[in-house]
Amino acid sequence: MKIVKLPKENLAEFIGHLSPFGRIHAPVKRGKKSFVFAPVTELAEIELNCNRTILPLKKYFFKPVDTMFNFYAEKGYELPARESDNKYIIFGVHPCDIHGLKILDLVFSGKYVDSYYFARRNRTIIIGLDCIPDEFCFCRSTGTDFVDSGFDLFLSDIDDSYLVRVGTSTGDDIVTVTDSLFREVEKEDREKYKTKSIQRRESFQTEIQLQDFPEIMDLEYQSHLWQEVGQECLSCGTCSMVCPTCYCYAVFDELNLDASSGQRKRRWDSCLFKDYALVAGGHNFRAERASRVKNRFFHKQRGFVTQYGRPSCVGCGRCKAYCPAEIDIVEIVNKLRS
Repeated sequence: MKIVKLPKENLAEFIGHLSPFGRIHAPVKRGKKSFVFAPVTELAEIELNCNRTILPLKKYFFKPVDTMFNFYAEKGYELPARESDNKYIIFGVHPCDIHGLKILDLVFSGKYVDSYYFARRNRTIIIGLDCIPDEFCFCRSTGTDFVDSGFDLFLSDIDDSYLVRVGTSTGDDIVTVTDSLFREVEKEDREKYKTKSIQRRESFQTEIQLQDFPEIMDLEYQSHLWQEVGQECLSCGTCSMVCPTCYCYAVFDELNLDASSGQRKRRWDSCLFKDYALVAGGHNFRAERASRVKNRFFHKQRGFVTQYGRPSCVGCGRCKAYCPAEIDIVEIVNKLRS
């Protein structure tokens, strides 16, 4: 993999040279301590030290509400107007979020390929950036604190510079166009990178043991812990909305005022919603909150492993950070293990 060095004094100019490749989006501050991915035009708008945004990258490719097609009583249906072919550059993506995208790529490229998702995914450039974990991060435990694919460029902080890994031909094109801003990697830079890597690894405050956890979940299927967590859960679905890898959606029709035309749409759904497992006839397969909480955990840590060979949690800490009931996934895992 090609690696070059970008001095930090050149970062602003580098950001300025990205516009021909697409519209730049990056983490920006919202309120006192929250961050979101939003359009930017210059380095001063970007929060380089952001630990996590409220919503992950899935909002760009798998929209919260998406029109699938328009329908008419007389002429049937037609696809919505084609979205522009404009490309996007998402700058400042952390390793755990890149792993989240790779999981969504895996899911949406299955037997029935999601063309809506990949139409947007294929015109987006990903520029990663490493970060220092806070008290909510446990991506080291999930093996997602480092990434070696899924990005076009990835920037690793080495104090006065960034080591830039080139992941794709598009990333190489960007480096070629901005070649004057980069420098050769020297021995001192390599030593700084290794030192930073150790410091970052040692800075994790939260750790969980996921080895053989699917089997432990099977053993604890009837655990009283699910009832305890069910008592705390508000069934608000916040954890699903902010999760980088949750992909459930509901399909519904929205009629226009003429009552003879409308749109078929899909919107994000959550297995924690009370009516998620409600079927025709009024039966609800998961009427109890404890059952819904257990189902979510089993899907993430058991069912996904069975189907894809790995859990669908990337350790970003969003579910823990934004849960209004302060339900802690790490605490639940540790209690099940104990």
